[in-house]
Amino acid sequence: MQAKLLRVLQEQEIERVGDTRTRKVNVRILAATNRDLRAEVAAGRFRQDLFYRLSVFPIESPPLRERRDDIPTLAEHFIRTAAKRMNRRPPKLSAAAARELAAQHWPGNVRELQNAIERAVILAQNGPLVFDAPAAPSPKPALENATVFTRTDLKQRERESITAALAQTAGKIFGPDGAAALLHMKPTTLASRIKALGLRRM
Repeated sequence: MQAKLLRVLQEQEIERVGDTRTRKVNVRILAATNRDLRAEVAAGRFRQDLFYRLSVFPIESPPLRERRDDIPTLAEHFIRTAAKRMNRRPPKLSAAAARELAAQHWPGNVRELQNAIERAVILAQNGPLVFDAPAAPSPKPALENATVFTRTDLKQRERESITAALAQTAGKIFGPDGAAALLHMKPTTLASRIKALGLRRM
């Protein structure tokens, strides 16, 4: 898929599904991702040439937790919007409530903040805004019955996993369709492990 997208960007050509005719297109591409594409390129999971094609004018949007000063302003906006939609008078955001919102982590970013504000406006009923406490982290699973592997077991499992990945990729290590990408490893690391385990590439 990356190769096909690269062709669209470079040649400005597409072929519709089931069609044999190549068509010229004149489009602008806006691409968004929550991944670190430079790291994905380094790991061999994303094409470097496609990265540079897409990265003509990059705009980085930091997560909400890195711009906490914006949270009170966003909260006020979402309060007014929610109250207007519900035909209510906008409840006041106290300084304490604003500090409480700014202190939260917001893994869901602006959308999570908006949902929290909307829920608080619904529950306010002409009273003060009350926000849910952040969810507690999930407890770690119990390890009493977990299987224990020896170093020999782990080495054998690694050997089998790398052998299977090489078989699926016809011995190819580098590139988005290589064994390193399949194993979520750096190609150089995989190459050194193949050598250390005495494996043969297909």
